[in-house]
Amino acid sequence: MRMSCRVLLGAAALSLAAFAHADVVIEMHAVSKDGVGKSVGKVVATQSKHGVVFTPILEGLPERGTLHGFHVHENPSCEPAEKNGKVVPALAAGSHYDPKKTNRHSFPWGTGHLGDLPAIYVDMKGNANSPVLAPRLKLSDLKGRSLMIHAGGDNYSDQPKPLGGGGARVACGVIR
Repeated sequence: MRMSCRVLLGAAALSLAAFAHADVVIEMHAVSKDGVGKSVGKVVATQSKHGVVFTPILEGLPERGTLHGFHVHENPSCEPAEKNGKVVPALAAGSHYDPKKTNRHSFPWGTGHLGDLPAIYVDMKGNANSPVLAPRLKLSDLKGRSLMIHAGGDNYSDQPKPLGGGGARVACGVIR
């Protein structure tokens, strides 16, 4: 049987539409002042009608049994960089993604940085696998950025400490 051009074009259009909404898989690596280290797993970002769902499939994370700050950062790098004479893990990733220049940390559903995500929970074995929703993000916002996990939790405020009071950058992945 011969297929008509209309059927072939329709199939091609469906394939392109499916590709446009394909999941984004972000390979995550431990980071230190010495650079990008071993893999700690991946995070799958999926577009939903309610925003982007981030599904972590991670193991071997530090500070077990606690929440960890989780953010999209502005640059596609996980390399260390120097600040005030000190080498900082994954500092080349830059700041939290903030295209509207709000200059404030807030809830993922708030009016602060667009890169502010819900904290992720790391269980007693060092694993994280509970999905979180970023209601203001689209998959198209992610390309050319990085995904960061910080030690310690996130209070979604700049008080009493800036950027939610999260700690050091412990894992990072470049979003392609």
